[in-house]
Amino acid sequence: MKLSVLDQSPVLTGMSPHDALQQTTELAKWADQLGYHRFWVSEHHSTNSLAGSSPEILTAHLAAHTERIRIGTGGVLLPHYSSYKVAESFRVLETLNPNRIDLGIGRAPGGMPNVNLALNPGKIPSIEGYPAQVEELIAYLHGKDPQDMGVFASPQGDTVPPVWMLGSSGTSARVAADLGVSYSFAHFINGYGGARAMDRYKDNFQPSLQQQTPQGNVSIFVVCAESDEQAEYLAASLDLAILKIEQGGIRHHFPTPEEAFSYPYTMFEEQRVRENRSRMIVGSIEKVKGEVESLANYYQVDEVIINTIVSPFDERLKSYELLADAFKLRESVVR
Repeated sequence: MKLSVLDQSPVLTGMSPHDALQQTTELAKWADQLGYHRFWVSEHHSTNSLAGSSPEILTAHLAAHTERIRIGTGGVLLPHYSSYKVAESFRVLETLNPNRIDLGIGRAPGGMPNVNLALNPGKIPSIEGYPAQVEELIAYLHGKDPQDMGVFASPQGDTVPPVWMLGSSGTSARVAADLGVSYSFAHFINGYGGARAMDRYKDNFQPSLQQQTPQGNVSIFVVCAESDEQAEYLAASLDLAILKIEQGGIRHHFPTPEEAFSYPYTMFEEQRVRENRSRMIVGSIEKVKGEVESLANYYQVDEVIINTIVSPFDERLKSYELLADAFKLRESVVR
């Protein structure tokens, strides 16, 4: 089974956005050494707690600072942009890093509603037109001229970055199936119904210019430590962060475990924390390994993407290392 990384460049307590992006770079290098399969970065706008607003630029930076691991976006929020421009950006990335680039795409706003207007002055992204836009993007990536305008996405080359459609519902699964692209289910966003969405994707998959068979993976929050007690202590900060996001967002930074343990939870908030644990795997090495394997089996996929947000940063690195060693990822790099 393959393990991969999703990093959202969280701004931890006492850190700056510069620190967050430096930590993303360090984590990508570490994941490369540990044997993780791919490393994806996200797109979020107008927020103080997540530093990654331009994943294609960050992808270029990370690809230049790693050697083996696939680098990509999780993902570019396509309705904001021109399919042609996105295709050219990723043709450049692929030309610089052949067979190492992934183009993950999504249709979420990536921030509050006004973000839409700021990115596209005077225009509201067309959700209804999303499937057609994805189809156009794929055509451009493969050197086609879908609008018959006498243009093509340059630079052209022998390799093409695969499109992955990110989603947290059955709707996105069906669109990915109809268009014949790979599908990634965000279990860390929606802890329910994901296996049905993956089944829907596989059952309805149509071969395409990109690929002939379905390919899926699933992403989830993970906190791994030497003991269950230590993992629970570290995960308390993620519990509080998710709760605050549900309540309207984190104002400045992701909380520390100490802040989480001193937070005066209401009865309703405690219930939400328990429910949100469906989006997380927390525990000791063997416990986490078993639950990651169970998740992959539940989704019937051979790849799980790990999203770990804990404080301090060293504990984040350690969590990924423990998991990599549990699955013997480094041995695959040596081979």
